[in-house]
Amino acid sequence: MRYLLVGLGNIGRKRQTILGSRCVGTVDPFNKAADYRRLDDCASDRYDAAILAVPNEAKLEMLQEFLTKGKHVLVEKPLLLPDKRTAETLTRLASTNRVVWYTSYNHRFEPLIAEVKRELDKGTLGELYHGRFFYGNGTVVNLAGSWREKGWGVVEDLSPHLLDLLGFLCGERGQKIVPWTLARHEAKTIDHCVLATADGRFVLESSFLSWKNDFAVDLYGSDGSLHMRGLCKWGPSELVVYRRVRPSGVPSERRETRVGDDLTWRRDLDYFERQCAEGGTSADNDWWISETISAVTAKKP
Repeated sequence: MRYLLVGLGNIGRKRQTILGSRCVGTVDPFNKAADYRRLDDCASDRYDAAILAVPNEAKLEMLQEFLTKGKHVLVEKPLLLPDKRTAETLTRLASTNRVVWYTSYNHRFEPLIAEVKRELDKGTLGELYHGRFFYGNGTVVNLAGSWREKGWGVVEDLSPHLLDLLGFLCGERGQKIVPWTLARHEAKTIDHCVLATADGRFVLESSFLSWKNDFAVDLYGSDGSLHMRGLCKWGPSELVVYRRVRPSGVPSERRETRVGDDLTWRRDLDYFERQCAEGGTSADNDWWISETISAVTAKKP
């Protein structure tokens, strides 16, 4: 499959490296290293699919344009849809032109996230009681004064990954999410937030104020618990599985550590190409995440 890569920033360059010769052109009006300044500068018969690694406000118009041209589209997260009608319109457009769009959440393809999914699908934890997700880094100073300070900050940057994993791992897509904390400590936008399902079972915390990068998933059920920490892009990641001992006592445990290159981007691209062959869109996930972000930010903190 031949790709046109739109946006040659940090994420765009990662995509370009993975694509190699499959990338027939890059588009970016600001980066002089790009091949083209405008979308129309590259003839549409030169590529089969487009990757949108652009600011959120530019994604919808570009997505519609590529779907109209009959091109598959991979969108870097999040795709913020203003209303459900927009999702339905884009879905019809994709169906009419026999193409797909897929919004990428590459952390699904972390080796130990995949292992967590397998354990949950096997029923290792029994009835899932509650859980906590955390994603943090210390990039608030890099955020301040940049284009990324204009939106909802960490709520639309890191929180969508946690929302996606809540749906992917725990089957909680569609749940109502409420804000517990929306804080502006060192940025004009939100740099720390705590969200939760309305029933309080799952808590999702994301932060630009975690001075040491950290990622964690803790899930508790009737038969045990799972604890996953770290991402391969930062170094070793670890999964601990505890199996409950009845009536009480020290649980049995299994530990697994993964070390190596970050393969999530390559696996994510492979998944997209399978989707292109099989059909469909990520509309349901995109709309739930969009609706959630809109709802939790409706009242300014």
